[in-house]
Parts: sequence; C-alpha cells; structure tokens
Amino acid sequence: MDLKLADPKGLLRESYRIEGIGAVECRSIFLDWALSLAPGTDQTAAMRVVLTSYGADAGHPMSQVLAEGLTRAETPPARRGGRAGRMSV
Repeated sequence: MDLKLADPKGLLRESYRIEGIGAVECRSIFLDWALSLAPGTDQTAAMRVVLTSYGADAGHPMSQVLAEGLTRAETPPARRGGRAGRMSV
C-alpha cells in the first residue's frame, strides 16, 4: 500500500511533528484519520504502512496508539454470552 493512500490528509504525519502531544490527542487524530480513509481501504495495512514510515520513535504516543490498534485489529472478537451467543448468525 502506498503511503499516500494510507495517510491521505497527512493527519498522522502531522501528529508526529506536534511537540508535547499526548495519548488523548493522538486517539482523537487517529479517529479522524480512520474516518478519512477511502471506503474499502484496509485499515490494518494502512496502520502498518504509517507505523513503518513515521513510527521510528516507538515512545511517541501516536506510535503507541497505532500499535494498540494493530493489536486489537488482530484479536478476534470474543464470544457473546446469553441469547445472542446461542443464536446462529
């Protein structure tokens, strides 16, 4: 995937340039970024491209948010309990 497709508005690139940015602001920017992706874009692949391109500083809050997003994206959803868990889809 091309970096231009992975970060079309440059939101994540700019987040790495903001001095003193915190995790809360990074999560807000991440949400804006996710909503700005073109329909059908593989978000997991886009996160990997961005993290590889911009995330050299593993201690940066945005790198941590992206790594957390990748971890959660790869974890399968848990089984639902109760009636919803017993009903076939």
